[in-house]
Amino acid sequence: MSLRGTNQEYGRPYNRRIVLEAIRRDGASTRGRIADAVGLTVQTVSTIIRELEDLGLILASKVEPKGRGLPPTTLSINPEGGHAIGLCVTPLGVDAGLLNLAGDVIATRHRPQRQVTADEGFRLIAELVPELVALRPGGRMLGVGLAMPGPFDVESMSFVGPTTMAGWGNVPIKERLTEVTKLPAFMATDMSAAALGERLYGRGAEFGDFYYLYFGVGLGGAMMHDGQVHRGAWGNAGEIGHIPVVPDGEPCPCGNRGCLERYVSLDAFARNGHGDAPIGWARRVAPQFRAAITVIENLFDPETIILGGVADQELLDALGAMTGELASSVSARRDRKVPRVLVSDAGPQSVLRGAAALAVAGVLSPRFGQLLAPERAERDPLNHRGLAA
Repeated sequence: MSLRGTNQEYGRPYNRRIVLEAIRRDGASTRGRIADAVGLTVQTVSTIIRELEDLGLILASKVEPKGRGLPPTTLSINPEGGHAIGLCVTPLGVDAGLLNLAGDVIATRHRPQRQVTADEGFRLIAELVPELVALRPGGRMLGVGLAMPGPFDVESMSFVGPTTMAGWGNVPIKERLTEVTKLPAFMATDMSAAALGERLYGRGAEFGDFYYLYFGVGLGGAMMHDGQVHRGAWGNAGEIGHIPVVPDGEPCPCGNRGCLERYVSLDAFARNGHGDAPIGWARRVAPQFRAAITVIENLFDPETIILGGVADQELLDALGAMTGELASSVSARRDRKVPRVLVSDAGPQSVLRGAAALAVAGVLSPRFGQLLAPERAERDPLNHRGLAA
C-alpha cells in the first residue's frame, strides 16, 4: 500500500496514521526516511513524532555514535502502546488471544464447544474478552477482531454443513460483537485473517505475493498481494474448498459433488482417517491436494504457497511432504529461489494474530483517519488525550 501524507484541511489525524503505519510496516526508522517515504516535510514528521510519543505509540532511541556527529534517533513501535483481542470461532470451539502492537501473544484462552450456537458463542466471547482485557489494566484497548469460517452471505454455502458455523445465518455478527465487548469490532473469514497474520508475523513477511492455504475444519485460502489480502467483491475470495476435484465424488453440503474439502480438511481427516497416521492419510489424499496446488498456481502465480491453519504441525508437515512431485504449472520455473510450497511455522496462533491485526489496522489505518472533521477528531483514538486535531 502506498503511504502518502496530505496537506488538506483536517489532515493531521490522517497524517498521524500515515507516519505510524510507515513505522509499523517498515520497522525501526528515522525522521528523514519516514519523511521521504510519506511525502511530508521533516518538520511535519517531527511534530507528528512528538505527538505519537506523547500518546505512547512509538519509542525513540539513540545508538552510540561511531564517528563524527550524532547519529539520528531511531523510531519504532511501542509494543505496549496498545492491545487488541483476536477471536476465532470454529466448529470446534472459541479461541481468544490478547496481542500487543508488535503482534506478541500475551495470553490465549480456549473454550471447546462443538458446533457452538450463536447465543452460546457470544456468551463465551462475553466471558473471554474481559478476562483478557484485565491482564492489561488501564491499557489502550484498540478493538476486537473476529475470524470465522466463510463464505458469508451465500445462501447455499454460508453456515451450512460441518465445516461452517451452522445456525449462524441471519445473525448480525458484527453488531453483536460490538455489543458484548464494548469495543470497536471487525471481522473477516478465518483464511483471510490467518493470511494477514502470516504476512505480519510468519514466513509470509519474506514475500510480496504469496498464497496462504488454510487447512482448517474446511479448506480455504487467500492471496496476499503487496501486503493486502485479496478479498473479492463480497469478501469471499479463496473458497477453494468448494472447487470440484473428483467427478461424481462425495456429496458436499454446498450442493455439489467431489468438492476439494471433502477430501482435504480436518473434517475429511476425522471422517476418513480411519486411525491412519497423518503421513498415511496424506499419501491417500495427495492426488487431490496436488491438484489444488496446481490450480492455485495457475490462477494466482504466487511466489510460493504457504500451508497453514489450525491443524496440528504433524498433519501440516505430512501434507507438505506430498509436494515433492507436483504437476507442471506457471510456478514450475527454472529461476525459483524458494520451494513452490512451504509449511507455515507460525502455528495456529496466526489466525488469532490476524484477527487482532484486523482491529489494529481497522482503528489505526490511514483510511480510518482520512479527513476527520474536528467533531470526529475529538473521538479519534489517536486523540483521546486531548491532542488537538
